[in-house]
Amino acid sequence: MNNLLEQIRTLCKEKNAIIMAHYYQRPEIQDVADFVGDSLALAQLAAKTDADIIVMCGVHFMAETAKILCPSKKVLIPEPAAGCSLADSCKAEDLAAWKAAHPNHMIVSYVNTSAAVKALTDVVVTSSNALKIVNQLPDNQSILFGPDQNLGGYINRMTGRKMDLWNGGCHVHARFSEEALLQLKAQYPDAPVLAHPECKATILQHADVIGSTQALLNYAISHSSSERPISSSEASHIRYIVVTESGILHEMQKSCPEIEFIPVPAEGGGCNECEYMRMCTLQNLHDCLQNESNEIHVDEAIAKDAIRPIQRMLEMS
Repeated sequence: MNNLLEQIRTLCKEKNAIIMAHYYQRPEIQDVADFVGDSLALAQLAAKTDADIIVMCGVHFMAETAKILCPSKKVLIPEPAAGCSLADSCKAEDLAAWKAAHPNHMIVSYVNTSAAVKALTDVVVTSSNALKIVNQLPDNQSILFGPDQNLGGYINRMTGRKMDLWNGGCHVHARFSEEALLQLKAQYPDAPVLAHPECKATILQHADVIGSTQALLNYAISHSSSERPISSSEASHIRYIVVTESGILHEMQKSCPEIEFIPVPAEGGGCNECEYMRMCTLQNLHDCLQNESNEIHVDEAIAKDAIRPIQRMLEMS
């Protein structure tokens, strides 16, 4: 594996390429990447990078977003079949019909959508900035929010708005077990629960901290011994119960080695992983970089319309 890692880093240097990876990627992918972040951070970096090639270790909509922001750059994805159940739940033609039926509504779309859906959107949001952006919109503005009804419901509860919600959801965050969470809370009563807002309301009602992947990581870091002095006995008892895709545990453990992070299993048991995020491997990353294969292309007309709501998001974040 070390030889493969060395080859990947050599290829990056030779080709002026940058590897971007989402926190839900395999640990070895996160470790070889130049930058690891959530959807907002990846979009922000893509807009600024001076690399000639961007290799997006994530899912397809993330690579599309990078290409829309950087049309002159070559954007590659190691595994083109790495899709997203949430993005797949909202087709552009269906959103267009929903929009036509509500002519006075603003379309707020989660970043987990195709370029064609973004092209129909007024402003894009991520879990990191959704609350902030929606709070900047006029109080009397009617909103259609999609496709994640759990995130939209959370925003409605936090803002008092009554956004109309698309009936979609992330298959990973929707399948966390409330029963298992309550059992872990009973077993570790002093362990705060960190939960992602894509989770169902039945999960979020038990959370102590609700936030994006980056926000949950930041919270753990800010309460670790690296940020505040604590005794060794206290450190040995710091635990967090984590309710989001398990890939984030790698960075959490690296950043806070003295803390125990306890993942909540899915309904039926087992670690709750996104199979699409796990499609990227060191081998297909190496191959796509070496051959400059699996290049992302976005129709120019769609990209022209899709970039406006993405740029608006970046400006409002």
